[in-house]
Amino acid sequence: MTDQSVTKTKRQRRPDDRPAEILAAALSVFAKKGFSQARMEDIAKRAGLSKGALYLYFPDKVTLLKALVTQATGGQISMASAMAQAETAVSPLIMHFATTLAARAQDTELPFILKLVIAESQAHPEIGKFYLENVVLQAIPMMEKLIARGIATGEFRAVNPAHAVKSLMGPFLLSALWRSVFEPLGAEQLDVRALITQHVDIFLKGLRP
Repeated sequence: MTDQSVTKTKRQRRPDDRPAEILAAALSVFAKKGFSQARMEDIAKRAGLSKGALYLYFPDKVTLLKALVTQATGGQISMASAMAQAETAVSPLIMHFATTLAARAQDTELPFILKLVIAESQAHPEIGKFYLENVVLQAIPMMEKLIARGIATGEFRAVNPAHAVKSLMGPFLLSALWRSVFEPLGAEQLDVRALITQHVDIFLKGLRP
């Protein structure tokens, strides 16, 4: 392949790559400067675009952050939806969901996105509301449905499904805060996978009849 054909291929591919490149640039700028202090021109420069080109993809910072949330959590919502409809034992489904989410909490920027949502929701309520409506209020009812199904089939003892799901999710919030807040300040690196696997094992054993 000649240099000219390589350049042509990159040129053909680049428009499809730009949204992902812009989101990566936005997360980097948000993490460095904070959401309120970040400017669209900073993000455009980081992504190698003009400010005008950036606005063709994302009209403002709030839209960018919402897109980051969707990118980071969309797969987990789809997985929870599929699990809620699966007619199998519940315990393996919960363990699979939890360990998959733990891998994302360990290996991706998900903790830093959650930190941004928490930090900016008071000044920008639309951000917190978006996360609440599109992540929290989507995932939790599906997980509650799983717990309730386990109770109905006798796999689990009778508990409050809403409380059980919130108990299940606690260490995920701890992991996000630890990775995004405490590790940058010098805290020991957290093995999120090991923490979540142990927690879910204890959680599921606690649900046995």
